[in-house]
Amino acid sequence: MSAPTPEARRLLLVHAHPDDETIGNGATMAKYVSEGALVTLVTCTLGEEGEILVEGLDHLAAQQEDGLGLHRIAELEEAMRLLGVTDYRFLGGPGRYRDTGMATDERGFAVPPPRVRDDAFWRADLTEASNDLVTIVREVRPQVLVTYDEVGSYGHPDHIQAHRVAMYASILAAVPSYRLDLGEPWEIAKIYWNSMSEARMREGLRHLRASGDAVTFEGIDPEGPLPPFVTPDELITTQIDGSDFVEAKLKAMAAHATQISLEGPFFALSNNLGSQVWGTEFYRLVKGGPGLFDGGRESDLFAGVA
Repeated sequence: MSAPTPEARRLLLVHAHPDDETIGNGATMAKYVSEGALVTLVTCTLGEEGEILVEGLDHLAAQQEDGLGLHRIAELEEAMRLLGVTDYRFLGGPGRYRDTGMATDERGFAVPPPRVRDDAFWRADLTEASNDLVTIVREVRPQVLVTYDEVGSYGHPDHIQAHRVAMYASILAAVPSYRLDLGEPWEIAKIYWNSMSEARMREGLRHLRASGDAVTFEGIDPEGPLPPFVTPDELITTQIDGSDFVEAKLKAMAAHATQISLEGPFFALSNNLGSQVWGTEFYRLVKGGPGLFDGGRESDLFAGVA
């Protein structure tokens, strides 16, 4: 069988909150949209418990009016417009699963907060939430799925749960005898976990330090231990060149204004390295055969897909 034409390629991404998709996969999404592929984004929560970085919107906070989730829907809509993505959905429908929020442990790692609401995504029944995604998988029939690794990149409970739901749903969706009321079975050919290159992260931190910024990214030593969301380069199988879509990605990041500050570390890093940082996105292949290029990594998520 020949590889699918660009118009027949279908990419599914599963993320926890609005803004996660743009930070991790914005250039990849824009690239494949521009090539004619169908890009489907599934966001698991509205991000109701997120911080609010925009002055004057404090009233939207969970402990006040609790209106941040609805506001972030609008931010996501604008970000997707800028990236060209037209198929974006919320798992089970908007507001079905509540943002869990997070706390930080003594190591500085993200963990569930002391009090977790009953409707929080972290407490969702795994099979029930996976069935919501099975329906989408069987409808869209993607050849490629992108989600987080088993620790949700940095430990956020909703990222971990999104990983669990995505991986379990990918299994259930392919079972010929499973819940045929949810659609015709479909097996996803390739599955990837988001990655952040250790070499690229250290390079970015060195540039920040050379520019006199010793505070951004909480003063992490470029030569010392790195946070858990950073992936050793030997584990990275795939890098996507989205350098033509850096401007769209940065504008989409800015659209998530309540979560990403123009003065914050993301943009500080981009000002130092520009497209070198935000134009290349990294992945770990966890299912499917690799299609290698000369540098030893895939350059196309659909490589090897029949």
